[in-house]
Amino acid sequence: METPTAAMLVIGDEILSGRTRDSNMHHLAKELTQAGITLAEARVVPDAHARIVAAVRALSGDYTHVFTSGGIGPTHDDITADAVADAFGTPIGVRADARALLVAHYAKTGTELNAARLRMARIPEGATLIENPISAAPGFSLHNVHVMAGVPAIFEAMVASVLPRLRGGPPVLSRNLRVEVPEGEVAEALGAAAAVFADVSMGSYPFIRAGRYGTNLVLRSPDAARLAEAVAHLHATLPAPAVEE
Repeated sequence: METPTAAMLVIGDEILSGRTRDSNMHHLAKELTQAGITLAEARVVPDAHARIVAAVRALSGDYTHVFTSGGIGPTHDDITADAVADAFGTPIGVRADARALLVAHYAKTGTELNAARLRMARIPEGATLIENPISAAPGFSLHNVHVMAGVPAIFEAMVASVLPRLRGGPPVLSRNLRVEVPEGEVAEALGAAAAVFADVSMGSYPFIRAGRYGTNLVLRSPDAARLAEAVAHLHATLPAPAVEE
């Protein structure tokens, strides 16, 4: 079975300006790996309607799934829902089921459901709601695009809501080898191993610890036996002992 692929589209001027640090991509990557879905690309775009539309169209055509974060709140610059609807030529408006969720939530908290907050019930026609157990305002899935909030706690809750209904492949397994020599000294052995085990992803990541250079080698594959063979091969061919972490 071919492993499904995914892209993430991070939306927001605050990310591009450096005012807000994005943690959602890191979380999504880990969750998708466990679900057997490969996160293959990530983009960041500003709160600009045309840019969001173009990115959604491009990514949704290239990948099995697209996950967006940001831009679905109550303010004027929360334009993601409209942009995603436009990307697919789909009408959008306040939907009864989304409105009911907000009515119940704000009644429970004793807060007014004003016109600004009601904007969060605007859902493209035909979309499936994504549960938001924290603040009630739902995300939604339209075709292969899953639209979620940018606030990390809410984003993570929405990821947990949507992932169980997506088809994944076998989980990708990972092994990490630490070698206490510079990257240039392991490059030859690593390159040779990568040629022999072309079906195993191999990456090298240099580090400096207590003034000494070292290299972390990360191997990834959905096939546990093949992964073990590649690790054994490296243990036998690296120019220095490797410690598995």
